[in-house]
Amino acid sequence: MKVWAIANQKGGVGKTTTTVNLAGLLAISGNPTLIIDLDPQGSLTSYMGYNPDIIEKSAYQLFQGRVGNPASFMLETGISNLDLLPASSALATLDRQLGAQLGKGLVIKNFLDSIRENYSHVLIDCPPVVGMLLVNAIAASDTLILPVQTEYLALKGLERMVNTIQMIERSRKREIPYLVVPTMFDQRTRASMDAIRQLQEFYSSHLWNGVVPVDTLFRDASRLGVPLTLWNTRARGSEAYARLLRSLLATENAQRTAMMQEARSNAV
Repeated sequence: MKVWAIANQKGGVGKTTTTVNLAGLLAISGNPTLIIDLDPQGSLTSYMGYNPDIIEKSAYQLFQGRVGNPASFMLETGISNLDLLPASSALATLDRQLGAQLGKGLVIKNFLDSIRENYSHVLIDCPPVVGMLLVNAIAASDTLILPVQTEYLALKGLERMVNTIQMIERSRKREIPYLVVPTMFDQRTRASMDAIRQLQEFYSSHLWNGVVPVDTLFRDASRLGVPLTLWNTRARGSEAYARLLRSLLATENAQRTAMMQEARSNAV
């Protein structure tokens, strides 16, 4: 099972859109996939047709230690091979309730370890602020995906996110792989072109070599509660996310091959 956390310390940059569309592609390809909403605003939960203000079982209960049967937390999405662990608005209270308690940074990781055989991929939609929820997502993830809107203020959010990653890397003494994904790109605007140049200058070693363009069909798909990548496969946004997924899976395959080769070398 591979875990991808979709994060940025700025809202409105395409985190939920990225989560939904990558997950839809994985699911339709026959990969059992779980999407987790760790944002108290519950955008991913709402996208899938549920109300985070009235939901009974959510990620919130995991932090309260009330797990029980893990399957009882999963909700159907109407898409084959795709389940949802929803958010509830109560998640916003966790830092105040539990911030001083030890061991709460691994709640999501420990939960995922218990269902590791059930899914090939897990995608976590993260809140745009540093706190217990974001730390949990990073601790549980194999790779961070950092969507960044191609405009100036979003680049400042990315800078803060990368600083957070580096801080956690120093404290845990391990590298956290991450991929920067430019979103809402419009080649007709100077702001988008300037943002791409800055991303190439400062984040070249972590920058995906494509872009997710502005596409009004994303709004139409969200209104219907389906990933654009399944609703209209020929849309510009769908094609961009299909390329991104191929890139992510190619990296996974390369890492798996390298690990197998290293294991064989050590066995000789």
